[in-house]
Amino acid sequence: MGLGSFGLHYLRDKAKREVDFLVVRDGNPWFLVEVKSTARGGVTPALSYYMHQTGAENAFQVAFDLDYVDRDCFEARRPLIVPASTFLSQLV
Repeated sequence: MGLGSFGLHYLRDKAKREVDFLVVRDGNPWFLVEVKSTARGGVTPALSYYMHQTGAENAFQVAFDLDYVDRDCFEARRPLIVPASTFLSQLV
């Protein structure tokens, strides 16, 4: 659609902190995604760490066991647990 140049990356460091996806838009970190089957356990510390390190605008822990929520998850500027259906509906 001509909305920019995008990249998809995986992050992991020597301390074994990892995040499943880093989406880069026009050469800048845009958002981080950690995928989990359940929301139990809270937000993984790696999301906060990498959000700070990369300067990404958003960080999401996408959980498959949560029901859809009618809310813009991209408004939050902190690591957030988001239902998979909500997150995926906003990528369109």
